Amino acid sequence: MFILLRIFAPMKQILLHCCCAPCASAIIEWMMDNDVRPTLYYCNPNIYPYEEYCIRKEELTRYATRLGLDVIDDDYNHEAWRQQVCGLEEEPERGRRCLQCFKARLLRSAQAAARLGITDFATTLASSRWKSLEQIEEAGLWAASMVEGTRFVARNWRKGGLQQRRNELLRENGFYNQQYCGCEFSIRKPPATDGENKE
Repeated sequence: MFILLRIFAPMKQILLHCCCAPCASAIIEWMMDNDVRPTLYYCNPNIYPYEEYCIRKEELTRYATRLGLDVIDDDYNHEAWRQQVCGLEEEPERGRRCLQCFKARLLRSAQAAARLGITDFATTLASSRWKSLEQIEEAGLWAASMVEGTRFVARNWRKGGLQQRRNELLRENGFYNQQYCGCEFSIRKPPATDGENKE
C-alpha cells in the first residue's frame, strides 16, 4: 500500500527529486499552492543518451526559472550508473533494475537534502505511469534510513486531479514529452501500462 507519510501543510521546505518537467509541473504547482517551496534536484544518471538528459534538464530548468525556483543539477555519470545496475540489464521494466535505479537516485537526493539542511525529500517519479509506486516507496524509505536527519515523503501523485493537471500543463507549456522512462533498457523494453500504472 502506498502511504502518505506526512501532511504537507506544515512544511515550508522540501527537496524534490525531479525526473522531467512533465512529471514535475503539477507537483510543483500543488506544493506552491500549499505553502511549500521545493528545491528541485535533477539527479538522473540513468537517462540515455546524454542529449536526452540535456533536453529533459533544459525543460525542467525553463519551467523552474519562470516560477523562481532553484534547480540543482547532479553530476551526469551514466557509466557509474551502469555499474550500479550491472547484472540487471535483462530485467523487465518495474523489475529489480528499476528498484536499484530508484535507490541510487533517491540516496543521492537524501544526501543532497542533508547537505542543504532540508529534512524532507520527495520524488516526481511517483507521477509517472512507467513506474511502480511500491518500488519508489521502498527506495525512498531505504534512502532516508541511510541518511540521518532525512525523511522521505511518499505520495501517489497520480491522484487528486494531478494527472489531469499534469497533462494540461504539458500542453500549456509545450513541454518536450518523452515516450520512455530514460535508460537504454527502457527504450528496448517499454513497459505495459495497465492496472495502477495507467495514466
